[in-house]
Formats: sequence, structure tokens, C-alpha cells
Amino acid sequence: MNRLFNRVPNIDQAIISVHCHDDLGLSVANSIAAVQAGARQIECTINGIGERAGNCALEEIVMILNTRADQLKLNTRINPKEIHRTSQLVANICNMPIQANKAIVGNNAFSHSSGIHQDGVLKSQNTYEIMTPETVGLSTNKLNLTSRSGRHVIKHRMRELGYSESDFDLEKLYQRFLRVADKKGKVFDYDLEALVFFNSLNDEDDFYRLESLSVNSGSEETATATVALRCGENLITEAAIGNGPINSISSCISRITGYDIEIKDFKVASTSQGTDAMGQVDIMATCNNIDDQQTFHGMGLATDIIRSAARALVHVANDIRCSTRVAKLRNESSNASNQP
Repeated sequence: MNRLFNRVPNIDQAIISVHCHDDLGLSVANSIAAVQAGARQIECTINGIGERAGNCALEEIVMILNTRADQLKLNTRINPKEIHRTSQLVANICNMPIQANKAIVGNNAFSHSSGIHQDGVLKSQNTYEIMTPETVGLSTNKLNLTSRSGRHVIKHRMRELGYSESDFDLEKLYQRFLRVADKKGKVFDYDLEALVFFNSLNDEDDFYRLESLSVNSGSEETATATVALRCGENLITEAAIGNGPINSISSCISRITGYDIEIKDFKVASTSQGTDAMGQVDIMATCNNIDDQQTFHGMGLATDIIRSAARALVHVANDIRCSTRVAKLRNESSNASNQP
């Protein structure tokens, strides 16, 4: 670029543009180098989408110019607070999911799982974050509760949920938390609250159990499902129709449990290779007929994707039941403490 500026007469009268692809993962670095050499236009795309390895990522360029404004002394007219929303919109329109560890816009970009990282962020957010999530349109960073989380994070999260230190024994809670984290991988707020009231979540997890499942679906047919759930000591069977097998299964489970389950996110992944590979379904859902509109996670694993989805929905139903029981106990405890 410097050679171009030195050899082309009157080049200062033109706007020089740079167009880089990411074949070696250097499109953003090369584009910034070109700008430092005098280029004033960067051809880039949201999420770096493009042919082959993709193009220079617009969101990375914008935030580099934003966070290094004191050195680069350049800016754009782009509002960085619209970055995350725009990124999600483009990903959905193009049907190109964003990898979790993608810079700026990935789900893990402002997410912390390591106990050391979580402790550092709680003490000072800029310990590990060069920019705040608010600058790109997110409300806050996320502290994932996993087996790597420390006691200080559990204490912090319980405080955010409205509990004082006198409401629980931190050491006992932490030991219970580790057992659940080893089992589930990721622990959610409703799990953490349940551990305050229950020594174990095993009984709660197993209240609803999938006994049998039958689904009929085709390109020209309305999907139908029959689901039998073991609800404690009782076996309840329901049938329903829907706009697909998952929708009809969800309707059956909602009728049996009484929970109006609404699926917000549905992901399928293969855990092995071959035609007999195990399929894992992860569901994020809400319950429309409870006051607390939190999100519940369910996971199911089977060689049959439909059965995996059914197991994930049953998992969601168990978590909703656990959460509602915790809310009831919390209210009873609060009312008892307020009585003279």
C-alpha cells in the first residue's frame, strides 16, 4: 500500500479501497494495515460472510477503530450498539450460524466459565474484556455456572437472585452445586435456587419420565403424536396433532404436565459418526402459564432425533416443575419471616 501511494500521481485525490479475504485469517489485520497506510474504504461484511474463508468482518473493524481510537484516530458513522442485533439478523437471513467463539458477536464473546476469569471480571470488568458488552448492544456479560466456577461466583449469583448470606450455607451449597455441574455441564439459576431448598435434584429430575412415544408424520400428512409419561406413580397418555412431529410432541407434554411450553431455540448435533450416530437435541424454552418468565434448558440423547427431542422436552418439564416448587417454597419462607 505504501508503494502504491508513493508511485501513483495524484492518488491523494482518490479514495483508496481495500478488499481482503480471510484465507489465512488475516483479512482484518491486512485491512487495518491498509487504513494505516492511507486507505479510507474497507470492503467488509457482517460476520465476515463471503466465499471461501469469507471476507473481512465489519464488526471487528468497527470495534478495532472504536477501542483503538487514540492510536488510529479514525472513526466510522456506524452505531456499534446495533452490531449484535444486526449480526443476529444477517445470520438468520443467510442461515449461517455464528460460531460461539466468534469475536465481538459470538455467544461466548462476553461469556466466562473459568473460575479465575469469573473472579477477575467480578473484581474489575476490564480484567479480561477489552470492551464492554453494552458497546455492541448486549445488556451484560455472562458468568456461566460450570464445574470450573468458584465459590465467589456462586455467592455473587445468589446475591443477584435476592438471597442474603444467612439464607444458605455457602460450603454445603457449593458441594451440591459441583455434583449437579458434573452431571449437567451447565447450571442455571433455577438449579441453583433448587439446591437451597433440596439436598439433591435427582428426585426432581425423574418426576416426569418418558415411557413411550409414537409419531406419525409425512410430507402430505398432519403430524400426530402419542406420548405416555410416568408422572410420579401415575402413567398418563395424551395424543395431539401439530405442524410437525416436535410441535405435536410438545403439545402432548404440555397437556399432561399443564405447562404451556414454548420452544425458543432448538439445536440438533451428532455426537458420533455414521448412520447410527447418537443425536443430541438441546432446547431452550419458556413456560407461558407461570409468573416467572425464565428460560429453561432441556437436553435429550438418542439415535432417533424425534425421541431425543421428546426427552429434551421432558427435561424442560422437570425443570419447570422444580422451578415452580422452589418459587412456592421461597414465597412461603418469605411470608413466614414477615409474620410478627
